[in-house]
Amino acid sequence: MRNVEVHPAVYVEMENARAWYESQRVNLGNDFLAEVDRAIESIRESPDLWPVYYGESGVRRMLLHRFPFSIIYRAKGTVIQVVAVMHLRRRPGYWKKRIE
Repeated sequence: MRNVEVHPAVYVEMENARAWYESQRVNLGNDFLAEVDRAIESIRESPDLWPVYYGESGVRRMLLHRFPFSIIYRAKGTVIQVVAVMHLRRRPGYWKKRIE
């Protein structure tokens, strides 16, 4: 199985989303984090399962089931690079500068 590297800004994105969901309902923020963790583990096990999302860079996108977010990632050698945990309706493409 491959190692996973998470871009430092992803932790900020996840915490902001967790805090917002938690303000909506108790434990909903934890549910969000648990779904992100499950998604990253699925990507780690089968990184080629999800379609290429951004051109020739090999960036792929996995949609979360319960929340309007996706995991933006790419496989480079033996490493999975998680580039963003992106809200589907806000600032599309903001993460592109993270892959250059």
